Amino acid sequence: MNPQTISPAAAPASSARAGSASRAYLNLIGGRWVPAKSGKTTENKNPARPDDLIGTFPDSGLDDVNDAVRAAQAAFASWRLVPAPRRAEVILRAAEILRERKEELARAMTREMGKVLAETRGDVQEAIDMAYYIGAEGRRLFGVTVPSELPNKFAMSIRQPLGVCGLITPWNFPMAIPSWKIFPALVSGNTVVIKPATDTPASAHHLVEILAEAGAPEGVVNIVHGGGNAVGVPLTTHPDVKMISFTGSSEVGKAIAERCGPTLKRVSLELGGKNAQIVMEDADLDLALEGALWGAFGTTGQRCTATSRLIVARPVHDEMVRRLAERASQLRLGDGLEPESEVGPVINTGARDRIHSYVQIGQKEGAKLVAGGSAADEGSLGQGAFYRPTIFDGVTPTMTIAREEIFGPVLSVLTVDSLEEAIRVLNDTPYGLSSSIYTRDVNRAMRAVRDIEAGITYVNGPTIGAEVQLPFGGVKETGNGHREGGPTVIDAFTEWKSVYIDYSGKLQKAQIDR
Repeated sequence: MNPQTISPAAAPASSARAGSASRAYLNLIGGRWVPAKSGKTTENKNPARPDDLIGTFPDSGLDDVNDAVRAAQAAFASWRLVPAPRRAEVILRAAEILRERKEELARAMTREMGKVLAETRGDVQEAIDMAYYIGAEGRRLFGVTVPSELPNKFAMSIRQPLGVCGLITPWNFPMAIPSWKIFPALVSGNTVVIKPATDTPASAHHLVEILAEAGAPEGVVNIVHGGGNAVGVPLTTHPDVKMISFTGSSEVGKAIAERCGPTLKRVSLELGGKNAQIVMEDADLDLALEGALWGAFGTTGQRCTATSRLIVARPVHDEMVRRLAERASQLRLGDGLEPESEVGPVINTGARDRIHSYVQIGQKEGAKLVAGGSAADEGSLGQGAFYRPTIFDGVTPTMTIAREEIFGPVLSVLTVDSLEEAIRVLNDTPYGLSSSIYTRDVNRAMRAVRDIEAGITYVNGPTIGAEVQLPFGGVKETGNGHREGGPTVIDAFTEWKSVYIDYSGKLQKAQIDR
């Protein structure tokens, strides 16, 4: 493939648009839409209405992964030579298509994973924002030029692509997070094989279709549907995959790091969180209340940045808990496509049951249940995977519900007597993703920003709501030091090369005693 005559992969007309009917999805490998070699498929259903079949997806395995990696490796030879501004044009064309189809893509996503329509519109918008942001990198991809210590010698550094990147994405932001990985990988000159989450494969699939329509060459973007053991494991261990980017649980992230260790492939991990919002006695309680409700129950609590703990100063504790419990009990559960719904279902019944098991643990350990605490099974809600927004009071830092990631609509309230204690309690978990403090005191706010152990800190805002132009990620068991979003995401998908050009016409010896 000549880099000046790019041959785009073609999305078949029958599969190029997200719709409301059930359809048979395929893998995209080397520019061709193909079934799994085994011929097997799996079904994907609406978590709010299990009788609504989204579609069937390939149940892929090792042979499919090998084919996809082979196609991506072949395409890399030419794609890396395409000028970066030309590579970016594909991303920018995809942004325009995403804008045009935002509503239908959002509705398809709500049907697939349950969160309310306002949030799925935001999910698609985040992909649009990332496309515009990263598309601009096609005319930057900055290196560094520095003075040489020797005369008539030029010194600079440049970025180079890695090769084939394996991308493994979660179900809770099924278009935004794939965009965080695919777009910077492509602009940097890499080719990709993406394995989307089995709970939400359609949204990532729609994004890949749009990239094909936007002109991504054959083999540059490949998607292989299937389970973690069947597709994810062989993708992480494949010797021709040079980089793995994974978003998911810390447990799985550690296993991926171990599998990638023997080949020393690049690994970027964005993992779990046990995020906390601090509310000091001088806070605007109305604002803090809205922040806690949105942070804890937005996306039904299924965000890695969700507010899982509320750390409240003792003088305002009683009022804060009373108002929280009252408001949480009034939140309307329902199908995310219905305009009156404020909280959708959790992703599946297995997740609902796991969330309830944590609620039972909290009760056994002595926490006081003040709101929710059970599945919602009345009327049409009984057909879906709905769980009531749940609040525990009287939680101590050593309780299970204060330490482990629940990934559902469960908020634990802890009481403290000082800012120092609040920060100490906030930091007392294995995780360090997002954090928040509500206070009117700028000195307190600045101390919190300095002392909180987290990759993200909000002042007078909830723990959710990251923007694409800043680095996203965390510390401790939340990641391995890489960041998504912002200018730093390019570091994950490129190698640095230092270049020295000596035009003195003679041997000049560096790094010796002059």
